[in-house]
Amino acid sequence: MACMHDHSCEDHDCSSDWSLYKHIDLPKVSALNEAIPGSVKSVFKAWEERLLSSGDNLESNEGDPELLVYIPFTSDVKIKGISIIGGANGTSPSKMRAFINREGIDFSDAQSMQAVQEWDLVENFQGVLEYQTRYSKFQSVANITLHFPESFGGDTTQIQYIGFKGEATKLKRDVVATIVYEITPNPSDHK
Repeated sequence: MACMHDHSCEDHDCSSDWSLYKHIDLPKVSALNEAIPGSVKSVFKAWEERLLSSGDNLESNEGDPELLVYIPFTSDVKIKGISIIGGANGTSPSKMRAFINREGIDFSDAQSMQAVQEWDLVENFQGVLEYQTRYSKFQSVANITLHFPESFGGDTTQIQYIGFKGEATKLKRDVVATIVYEITPNPSDHK
């Protein structure tokens, strides 16, 4: 699940080259059921900093380990893999579900909708495990919502790092503000 090359990626900086960190629209990242509002932003960092802990992490509310994390990108991306570093003592997430290009998902949506892909996670404290995506389904991703329904038995779910491996396209989806349709063209509008 780590790099498939014939060398040490720490020495060759492979993961950093493929990291989508700089393409995350960090001010717009959000989470549902986070114990400390806004703490979700602390789990997105450069690959080299994934093990550095300032004490900040994403944690669910006590007694409810379910988390929903919304991550928009500044341009469309192709996601090849996802890396998650969870908390100790059973607080790491044990499952992850991904929804692509769907805004405003809440917990009832996440439970009733079909995910693009689901993974059974293992406790990963070093960030060396990478969960491969079904690459053909993770093309032209403007945003991704990750659903963590449960932890490994803890009363909460803790996440210290979320990283995406892939490549960015130069395309950016912009909202069209105003569209005017003419039933009959006005000749004075067209010169």
